Amino acid sequence: MAHDCLQKTLLKSDLFGTVEHLHSTEAAAQAGSAEEVVAAGQPQEMVCRDTTKARWWVRPLAIYLASREARALIALNERLPHLAGRRFPRMIQWQGGILLRTWVEGQAMQHAKPTSTLYHQQLLQLTAQVHFQGITHNDLAKEPNVLVLPDGTPALLDLQLGRVARKRTAWFRLLAREDLRHLLKHKRTYCAHALTERELRILATPSWPARLWRNTGKRVYLFITRRILRWSDREGAGDRGGR
Repeated sequence: MAHDCLQKTLLKSDLFGTVEHLHSTEAAAQAGSAEEVVAAGQPQEMVCRDTTKARWWVRPLAIYLASREARALIALNERLPHLAGRRFPRMIQWQGGILLRTWVEGQAMQHAKPTSTLYHQQLLQLTAQVHFQGITHNDLAKEPNVLVLPDGTPALLDLQLGRVARKRTAWFRLLAREDLRHLLKHKRTYCAHALTERELRILATPSWPARLWRNTGKRVYLFITRRILRWSDREGAGDRGGR
């Protein structure tokens, strides 16, 4: 395929590499020949996370995080195939430090500002389905990781901190509860009137790791991400308005 036919849009570039929106011709260049792409039924739009462009001193971490996302997406695609590519990205390829997944069209939560009670119910149900399959997201505190699709339904993105558990241990249940608690914080922001008494109790009782993190590790995290890396809690929001 001629390189002058390639179409790509840079969504994000930082110490951990680049994230690009690949259109059909670029997807073919990344995944193989055009014939292979067609035969594999590849979508016309993809997202490419390239850790080979990460700074050398954080490249091992970038590769580790991308590998976690690949593992979580593969597990989700296998266990919830009817939702793959719709409620979360479909995994396409993880090879040589480059992760390819499908593009999910929609708006990031902080842009869409969903006030619908139904939306937040569906978001909690979607996350519960993910948990039932033994997978936790672990980064739902960030609004850019939650999409509002064109039909008003939710989708989840960015599983770099995702965890695929072998057993539903106490630690797994704690992580799952924290996922839900973060979603309830978003519900409190955009749809507070619909919070139930049980949901209010969950919001009022963060887990001990959450309390420990808030009082200790979070300060270090904020110093590194905001002062050194120049990130914020909505880092990446610009590349999630339709992906």
